[in-house]
Amino acid sequence: MCAYEVILKRRSIRKYVPEPIERDALIKILEAARWAPSAGNRQPWYFIVVKDPELKKEVAKAAANQMFMADADVIIVGVSNPKASPRWHDKDTMIALEHIALVATELGLGTCWIGAFNEEKVKKILEIPDDLRVVALMPVGVPAETPGPRPRKSLEEIVFLDKFKKKFEI
Repeated sequence: MCAYEVILKRRSIRKYVPEPIERDALIKILEAARWAPSAGNRQPWYFIVVKDPELKKEVAKAAANQMFMADADVIIVGVSNPKASPRWHDKDTMIALEHIALVATELGLGTCWIGAFNEEKVKKILEIPDDLRVVALMPVGVPAETPGPRPRKSLEEIVFLDKFKKKFEI
């Protein structure tokens, strides 16, 4: 599957089959994050792979009770270091997390971006140091659903030429 096909296929998965991910697949997903670009190549990220069932439930509760997360084989927690890259730490970590989502999709796995969470609770549960930031949570697992594409705005609505609102001919 080419990159464009993976992008078109990626969906937010909120139902998972209780099946483990192959270790090689998980390593490939994590390697994709490691190879993501970052400002000044600072790589201001850490990734916590939460596999313990009880910890997954605690993290899901700290994420506005989105308990479906605990059904995924793992929850990958993207953590950034503001000291390593004061201006770009969170954005760089988001890029790395999207690499995770795309490679997981390529491997037939499901993911879901989770931005609704109580950062202090997640930090306490996972013993994350105070000076680091939790950027996002991403359950990864075997999907139990195949949602169709969600509506998207047209290119005419979002793409301009040279200046804002100057029409770009499609």
